[in-house]
Amino acid sequence: MNITVVGAGYVGLVTGVSLADIGHYVTCVDVNKDKIAKLKEGLSYS
Repeated sequence: MNITVVGAGYVGLVTGVSLADIGHYVTCVDVNKDKIAKLKEGLSYS
């Protein structure tokens, strides 16, 4: 299943990772471009 999570904060990111872990294709969307860029690199944004 394709799922889009709006907001990659504490709740959205954990939800997205959990859904991806059980086999879904997840896209996380956030207004913070720096946060998304770090996540694409595999880094923590905190």
